[in-house]
Amino acid sequence: MLDIEDRDALVAYLRTRGVEDAPDVEILHGGVSNRVVLLRWPSGVRWVMKQALAKLRVPVDWFSSPERIDREALALLELAALGIAVPKLVFHDPEVHVLAMEAVAEPHRNWKTMLLDGDVRMAHVHEFAGMLAKMHSRSSRGADRLAALFSDVRFFESLRIEPYYVYTARQVPEAAAFIHRVIAATRANRVCLVHGDFSPKNILVREDRLILLDHEVCHWGDPAFDLGFALTHLLSKANHLARFRPAFQQAATEFWSVYWDAVRQQEWAEPLQQRAVASALACLLARVDGRSRLEYLAPVELARQRLTVLALLEEVPVAVPTLVDEFVKGLARFEGSTV
Repeated sequence: MLDIEDRDALVAYLRTRGVEDAPDVEILHGGVSNRVVLLRWPSGVRWVMKQALAKLRVPVDWFSSPERIDREALALLELAALGIAVPKLVFHDPEVHVLAMEAVAEPHRNWKTMLLDGDVRMAHVHEFAGMLAKMHSRSSRGADRLAALFSDVRFFESLRIEPYYVYTARQVPEAAAFIHRVIAATRANRVCLVHGDFSPKNILVREDRLILLDHEVCHWGDPAFDLGFALTHLLSKANHLARFRPAFQQAATEFWSVYWDAVRQQEWAEPLQQRAVASALACLLARVDGRSRLEYLAPVELARQRLTVLALLEEVPVAVPTLVDEFVKGLARFEGSTV
């Protein structure tokens, strides 16, 4: 099997596809589910190649079929057709679980890196929310075709439901009943195209505009998952960066407000807010006790997030702004806790 991190093997593979000139190859680190390399040619052409791994690079066992690269290739085409800013697909080879796409032009920055530096800009938050609203609302209008294309949820189950929800329910028994209700609701409400990995780490900022990456768990599903997943990243950074906590609190609130204003007329929007709250609480707990823990949270911050979420489960907020406010209050209440 081809290993694209082996430069000689990669160059030989590219020659079989008619690419005679050998590129410079840079291994890109940071992801857990794929090998990723940046290819540069003297002409200025730059590609990013991805190869899906069967066993993810995390401390605990976590497996998913590398056939999910086929889903990412499909999603790149369909998201572009919906008007979402994504890289352009160059080619896709299902036999070796590889795709190539045009690299985003330099200069650009990763939005997660910017946020962890305390660079929180509401214009970026608004565009992030608008991008998600566009994806959900526009895809729901093409439900007949897109629901069929993205009906297979195997990759969502193996990369999200099991490692985030099922595994966490086993690790935190006092939250298990709540988490299993979230799982049931997530599986039952399938109304639009869901990205499944909608987070700042998958956003590049180029000329102050956002470009969305990493689409291997795209599926026809519940928009509440994307909302909870995204809110989790903003709120977890509020936990991690106390100095910038008010900015992240504002970001989480405005993210929801911009999104809701854009989708509130959709027929599936009315019961969405409570499911978004539940999804956020389940994800907030999963990122401290699931298979994929947030690497930037120190032990005291992991404990603080766990205690805050468990306290909120005693009386779950019914609105996203309430959740945001109560989560931030809970962080202050459990400051310094190590349980």
